[in-house]
Amino acid sequence: MLYSCQTCHLASRLGIHAAVDAMLDAGYPALDISLFGNNGFMLADDWKETAQSLRGKAEARGAVFNQAHAPFGGGYDHYTKVLIPTFPRVFEFCEELGVRQIVVHPLQQGRYYGRERELFDMNMDFYRSLIPLSDKHGIKIAIENMWQTHPVTHRICDDVCANPHELAAYFDTLNDPEHFTVCLDIGHVALCGREPEDAIRVLGHDRLGALHVHDVDYVNDLHTIPYLGRVNWNSVVQALADIGYQGEFTMESDAFLARYPEDFLPVATRFMADTTRYLAEKLEDLRQI
Repeated sequence: MLYSCQTCHLASRLGIHAAVDAMLDAGYPALDISLFGNNGFMLADDWKETAQSLRGKAEARGAVFNQAHAPFGGGYDHYTKVLIPTFPRVFEFCEELGVRQIVVHPLQQGRYYGRERELFDMNMDFYRSLIPLSDKHGIKIAIENMWQTHPVTHRICDDVCANPHELAAYFDTLNDPEHFTVCLDIGHVALCGREPEDAIRVLGHDRLGALHVHDVDYVNDLHTIPYLGRVNWNSVVQALADIGYQGEFTMESDAFLARYPEDFLPVATRFMADTTRYLAEKLEDLRQI
């Protein structure tokens, strides 16, 4: 099974080129390029040369860029007026890298409760509007489950697609597996008070095509390495095996690296890669039973 990790944290500290080198040195056979946050390399005039250089680094080591994460954040207005207009470049950049699928957050606007149908219809229009980009660049779009902060308790609660049945309904209503798949964020499921293994079984083999793997304490969005939080990873891996999951195992756990000094990052990154490989191999073994 192919396993990977996002480039986000290392790229923010080392720059994208050194980050890719560090992850390849750690043993990752695939990389999930983070195109949010510090993404100036994607928007610069020499973006194509950058993409070709990064792809060359990976291919020289027998690795690939398997997945990407589109820009997000800043609230509804920023997302729709500033970030989404960059999506043509995002898809171009991903095609140059050889990326096969890209995670695109749904539209989130204010309170979720009581507006489920309105947000559902808004997102059907949004995702369908991206089909020409998917067609042009040959990249599938993955829909991710989200959360928001309750305005009174300030605790994490449901937002668009947090309920796995709603996430399934998004995919089913689009009814277009050529252009869309589902990316289940394991940590987000737990943060919204559900068990990830149950969500996996709700989605099943035909819908679930990507993962964001990270651990949480069911309270805070920690984005840390599995086994350092409270998610039951044996149950998660068993559920993936039970549905015959055929996608890849992509870590979004690199916040784990935040407190390590730069000269220790190679060791910490290797540990993260070893943990990823352990879970991916565990899943592969269970699928063969």
